[in-house]
Amino acid sequence: MADEEARGTTERVLTLLGLLQQRRVWTGDELADRLGVTPRTVRRDVERLRVIGYPVRAEHGIGGGYQLGPGQELPPLLFDDEEAIATAVALLAGTGAASTGDAALRALTKLDRVLPTRLRHEVRALSGAVESFGGGRASVDPEVLMTLARACRDEVEAGFEYPSKDGTGRRRVEPHRLVASDRRWYLLAYDLDRADWRTFRLDRMAEVTARTWRFRPRPDAPDAAAFVQRGVASGAYRHQARFLVRAPAATVRTQVSANAAMVVEVDATTCEIHSGADNLDVVLMYVATLGHAFRVLEPPDLATRAEELAARLTAAVQP
Repeated sequence: MADEEARGTTERVLTLLGLLQQRRVWTGDELADRLGVTPRTVRRDVERLRVIGYPVRAEHGIGGGYQLGPGQELPPLLFDDEEAIATAVALLAGTGAASTGDAALRALTKLDRVLPTRLRHEVRALSGAVESFGGGRASVDPEVLMTLARACRDEVEAGFEYPSKDGTGRRRVEPHRLVASDRRWYLLAYDLDRADWRTFRLDRMAEVTARTWRFRPRPDAPDAAAFVQRGVASGAYRHQARFLVRAPAATVRTQVSANAAMVVEVDATTCEIHSGADNLDVVLMYVATLGHAFRVLEPPDLATRAEELAARLTAAVQP
């Protein structure tokens, strides 16, 4: 009997919370009528919400009543079916934005955990009607994004077709993190067949699946964002270069794309640029056009190229 009463109280309090989120102000009598209880019970349920962190205010007099106000922390929200679908579709669209994509994916992953199965096909159908134009990331199938996000969250193996120098083959991985740049989505995962950490572009994947086989997270997992950026900015190229730049790291980061180079702070007025290119003259000119004093650290022959370039530029302005 006590369990039934507790369950009834919980359901009523959740219903009260949903009502408070629907409208700005409710009178005690209106809430009591909606819930089928007395105003005294409404006051008790309001106090229960306050105890668990919901800032419910009570205003007396004409125009007063109960209203849900802003709090110190963001408490859980209640969504009906239409609100849940709209939120999921908006988050799917937001995963393509350069500034909010990773946060949108984290929120979508949390929502996915509690989204009823009956709503999933509606979310997929509506997300197919959402497009964007202009800049942004390379297009990625939302289902691929969510499959890999779930695999990272649930710590289960994943598999997909992926192109390589030897052709397209099946890869088996332990997914660790999804990483978003201003251009693309990447997966950092432990490649089971190659026994090493690898970075994969989501827009190059096909036939992505997640298994039910769980794995134990590896203690040697690298910092995901740094690992992926290092590979994208320099590791993928034939040559790698490093420069010492006489400017604050924060200043240089506003000038350099994260896909083009890594900026590492040395001190308050100096930083290093790590970059790569198939032609070292290209990366040398890139750093030179930033407008800061700099010195070549490596490779050694790049310093010789800098001297040759300086001589050609000096000769270009002589009569």
